[in-house]
Formats: sequence, structure tokens, C-alpha cells
Amino acid sequence: MSEAQGSEYDKLFYPFLFEGGKADVAEVLAEVRHSTLEKCHEVVALRRATLAGFEEQIIAAGEAMTHAFANGALLLAFGNGGSATDAQDIVAELLDPPFPGGRPLPAISLTNDIAVVTAVGNDVGYENVFLRQVIAFGHPGDIALGVSTSGNSANVLLALEQAKKQQMLTIGLTGYEGGKMLRSKALDYCINSPSDHIPRIQEAQATVYHALLEIIHVLLSEQQQKEQANGHEIHR
Repeated sequence: MSEAQGSEYDKLFYPFLFEGGKADVAEVLAEVRHSTLEKCHEVVALRRATLAGFEEQIIAAGEAMTHAFANGALLLAFGNGGSATDAQDIVAELLDPPFPGGRPLPAISLTNDIAVVTAVGNDVGYENVFLRQVIAFGHPGDIALGVSTSGNSANVLLALEQAKKQQMLTIGLTGYEGGKMLRSKALDYCINSPSDHIPRIQEAQATVYHALLEIIHVLLSEQQQKEQANGHEIHR
């Protein structure tokens, strides 16, 4: 590619394309292919490691969440940065299920209200931005789901500890070695994806929470079918 064909953005991010014909297209494509396959192998390996270490916890957490939702629970999800996006995704898929016949379930992402987040962060301290909302919204039997790649996010851990005090079901998703969250007695379930590469951790965590959502909707659907069948028996 000639200097005239590329923008300043192109030259900054793809300098190899402007090296006067030095870059070989086949070599570039081969490197892209190799890099993509390596990432795929890493993703699969971490998902397998997560399942191997926490399969029973994933199933048990899904069952506990199903029981809570069946009894009218509200789910509160929270995290920082990319984990905030995951919290929003969890809530979006609870409110608008991607599963056939899945019914909407009540959930709030505690990262969504920027006025609350900035007010609490400014007036009380950033470590309290989720804790204060748990106090306001959480009730016994509700669900608190905190996401942290390090497992050491102070505001996530404090919110989970508060949720436990309020007799809520507490669930954490972590990475690295699990951090303080994995060791905390405030969490009923903590599912760890053992890696030190944040993008891979977040991809594995997304797989975990989608598995939880599928467990919830399958079990709720089975429960509804049983109740309908029992109802037909009674009316015979």
C-alpha cells in the first residue's frame, strides 16, 4: 500500500503495510491465522479448566438461583470495567431471555445508574458504589452476582459481604487464583477461571454465566411443565 492510499490511522496501527513493499501478504495472513488459532486454543483450554475445577459449583449455583427466582427473587449484578459490561449482559439476558419460551426474570445491573455511581463514589467512596445499592435494593432471598477478573475488587467484595448480611444468595465469578472472593465466607458460590490473561478470563466468565442462565431457564421450564401437568390431573 502506498503512502497516498492510507490514512494516518492506517499508518499508526498497520505500519507493516507502508514499508515500501517489504510486507508479504501471504506472511501477514499466515500470522493472522496463527494468532487467531492460538487464541481459540487458549479460550477452549481455559473453559475446560474452569469446568474441570468448578462443574459441581456451576450446577449447584444454577439450581440455587432457580430456586430463588421461583420464589420471586431479584438479581443484582455488578462489576468494574469489562466486568460491568458482563453484569449488564447478564441482566439483559434475564430480562429478555435468548432461550425459546424463556420467561423474563427480574434483574438490575448496579453499574447502569451513573448518577448513583458517581454520587456514592464522590460522597462516600468508590468502594461503596455497589454496597449502597445492595442495601437499597436487596432483600432476603434475592441474588447478588459479582464479577471480578482479579477476585480482589474491593467494591465487589464489600457488596457481596453486605448481601450476605441481608440473607441474599451470593455468587462470584473470578479469574487469576480467585483472590479474596474465592476465599471469602460471604460467597455461597465462587466460580474461578484460572488464568492471568484478562481477555481469556472474561471470555470464560461469559461462558460460565451463560451456562448458569441456561440452567435457570431449563429448570424453570421443567418446573412450569410439572405444575401444568399436576393442574390437569387435579381437574380430571
